[in-house]
Order: sequence, then structure tokens, then C-alpha cells
Amino acid sequence: MASVKNLKKEINYVYGDILNIVYVWEMTNGGRPTEASEKLEDEIYETFDSLMTKANQRDVENKKAHFKQIRKEYEAAANQFVAKINELN
Repeated sequence: MASVKNLKKEINYVYGDILNIVYVWEMTNGGRPTEASEKLEDEIYETFDSLMTKANQRDVENKKAHFKQIRKEYEAAANQFVAKINELN
């Protein structure tokens, strides 16, 4: 299994890139945030915070299963965010 440090970096980079895509969308579609894009940004921040909190937990019985679950959640959420970006109008 990859290190926890690398998992945290990966989550940070991917979610940062997704946020940048939302910002670019806003700039190319009127130059201002819309209600939908602001809601999406908030969701991304909340999910990021949640995943980082889980990744920083120390009192976990089965670390391998714990981090495997974090990776699953992170990938699923990232895919959902990309789908939501594609649905922005």
C-alpha cells in the first residue's frame, strides 16, 4: 500500500485541480460564480476536509482497510464532482 503521505498529497492535488476547473468554468461563463458553482465548491471543500480528517485518524484498528476505504471514497467523490462540472450550465 502506498504511504499515507502520498494518499494525502494525491487527494490534495486532485481536489485542487477539480476546484481550478470550476474556477475556469466560472471565468469562461460570465466571469462570476453562479449559485450552482458555489454550491459545488462548498461540496468539494467539505469532502476534502472530511477525507483529511479520516486520513489523520490515529485510533484505527485495521489501518489497511481504513485507508482502502478512504481511497474508495476519494475516487468516487472525485468522479461525482467531475460529472457535476459537466452538468453546469
